[in-house]
Amino acid sequence: MADTATRQYLTFTLCGERFALESLLVSEVLDVPPVTWVPLAPGHLRGVVNLRGNAATVVSLARKLELDDARTGPPTCLIIIERDYDGDLLPIAVLADAVHEVVEIADADIAPPPDMGLAVPARFVRGLARLDDAFTIILDADRLFALAELAAEGGD
Repeated sequence: MADTATRQYLTFTLCGERFALESLLVSEVLDVPPVTWVPLAPGHLRGVVNLRGNAATVVSLARKLELDDARTGPPTCLIIIERDYDGDLLPIAVLADAVHEVVEIADADIAPPPDMGLAVPARFVRGLARLDDAFTIILDADRLFALAELAAEGGD
């Protein structure tokens, strides 16, 4: 019997590349509010924003994914995801250039990441899916937003 499981993904653009995150992780999408800078944070952590009285850490995926963000304008939206860190559900605000839509993708339609030629480090990629005659990079949220990975200095 073929694998027919499908999942929903939120698609977004960052530095001219199209990405997707599993939509179950996403709680909301917002315009970028004022960001409070946090001293001594790694370069991909842009600061914090006030999210209804709670601080949400702002992550620049462009920096974390080693993309050239100099060729695009400032990010226009925040994708708010919630992650469980040792029993605490904490919000992470991900900067994006544009959010597109929620799409359904069958697990069988996600190809493994290639060994070379990706625009981003392969360790953060779950796979590639063809949407609208172009490839969309499906990000591995468990790796990308792991506490140790967010605190890491590398790639900046």
